[in-house]
Amino acid sequence: MKVLLKLIQLEIRKNKLLGLLKGVVIANLAILAFMILVTYIDTSENGGEFKTYADMFEGVYIFTKAAFIIFASVVLSKLVIDEYKNNTITLLFMYPISRKKLMTAKIIIVFLFTVVSIFVSDILLNAILVGINSFTHVIPGSLDLNSIPSELIRISTDAVYAAGIGLIPLFIGMRKKSVPATIVTAVLVVSLISSGFGNFRMGNQVGVSLALALVGAGIAYLSIRNIEQKDIA
Repeated sequence: MKVLLKLIQLEIRKNKLLGLLKGVVIANLAILAFMILVTYIDTSENGGEFKTYADMFEGVYIFTKAAFIIFASVVLSKLVIDEYKNNTITLLFMYPISRKKLMTAKIIIVFLFTVVSIFVSDILLNAILVGINSFTHVIPGSLDLNSIPSELIRISTDAVYAAGIGLIPLFIGMRKKSVPATIVTAVLVVSLISSGFGNFRMGNQVGVSLALALVGAGIAYLSIRNIEQKDIA
């Protein structure tokens, strides 16, 4: 475990992943601006896009999930796909470190990045929007404080599902050794889970989210399992 934690720290430093925080902030600002537009500015006689707090929370989650699943593909590309594409992974594998541990560290970074980004962004954006609504009163009624614990549990669970889904592009990325292919796959996955009609969304179905998350976990496992024997050329 100590070796794995050390590898995670080294990967974060080597790839300067803390610099991605700027991208996270920009993504959150873009989502916030869009939510303010459709909730508090783009109103009509029938009100804005969201009629209840539950609708608004759902809207925030849809956008944060989509944004950070795509963001996860960018991190995957930086940590894994680029290494294979540029053949720098060969140098890493020459060190007296287990290939499995090295790849596991990379996957853990992507998974935790996605979970934390979605969880924190959801809470922060919802809190800001609720605060704005306390002055504008565009969304009628008051927030039921008793619903907050269950909402936090839902956000946590959905963030884990989304992080698993975010690993699916690894399959195409590893086969093609292509950064664009990895990111395009993420966009297609987001399009799939965001598709639907009315209030129905594929990604809102627990069974669908769980199944796709397990697919992502399976892809990550297979990517790690045979790494010791896999030809990296």
